[in-house]
Order: sequence, then structure tokens, then C-alpha cells
Amino acid sequence: MANAYIKLVPASTKQEMTLDEVKELFFYYKEITSKTGNQLSWEYSEVAFPYDLKASNDGNPDWFYLKSDDSRYNLILLGVGKELIEEDDDSKREQYYIQVTLPQASTHGDKGKANEFCKFLGKKLEGELQLFNGRTMYYYKRK
Repeated sequence: MANAYIKLVPASTKQEMTLDEVKELFFYYKEITSKTGNQLSWEYSEVAFPYDLKASNDGNPDWFYLKSDDSRYNLILLGVGKELIEEDDDSKREQYYIQVTLPQASTHGDKGKANEFCKFLGKKLEGELQLFNGRTMYYYKRK
């Protein structure tokens, strides 16, 4: 199992995130990729987003998963959480994050798509992205 995190830092466009807002971002992603496909006269949306959004089986409102019927893809899990961050001045603040998980059943195609989605979310939210390999990408304006 591998995890990536999109953290909503103080310089991000949003400070809080709900699971429904993450789903809306995926619908937006699907919409813009289908428009790209229309411009190219090609069914790009099925290639760009070969998944269906599914609610968690256990009724937990904190996560959902992306499931694909395409043989190159299988499963990506997504959730929203928050953690307590201690600042340099010893004050504490809540920091929201989006967790992207690749379970054992995920394929190499899932990892590629998950990286693509993480970068899209990081850029859209101007957050800090911790990739599956542990590297960090900064999409917010740094001082």
C-alpha cells in the first residue's frame, strides 16, 4: 500500500476540504478532459479518467474510491483528513489534507493516474503534494 498527500497549507486557496468538494474536483477534471477530447475529435475523457466514483463499502463518509473496468486500471482510494500542526511560535493549527492510497490491488496504470490526479489537485488547491515516493512538490507561493 502506498500513500500520497495533498496538504492544504496556509498559502493554499482553501484551508478546509470536504469529501464532496474532492468529488466535485474530480467531476471538474472529467469535464475539462472531455472538452480536450472534443477539440481533438477523440474520446479522450475515457482515457483521461477511466474510473467510476464509488462510495465506501463500510458507510464511512471520510473516503471513497475510484474503480475501473479497464484491464490496465483497477482501484484508487481517496480520503480527507486533518492533522494538528505545531508552528515555529509553538502555536497549533489544524491542517486539512487529501490522502490518495494505492492498495495492493492497484496496477502501474493506477499509480500513473494517481500521480496525475495528485498533481492536478495540488495545482488547483495551491497545496503541498507529498508524492508516493516521498518527494514533495510545492504548488503554493512561497515566501
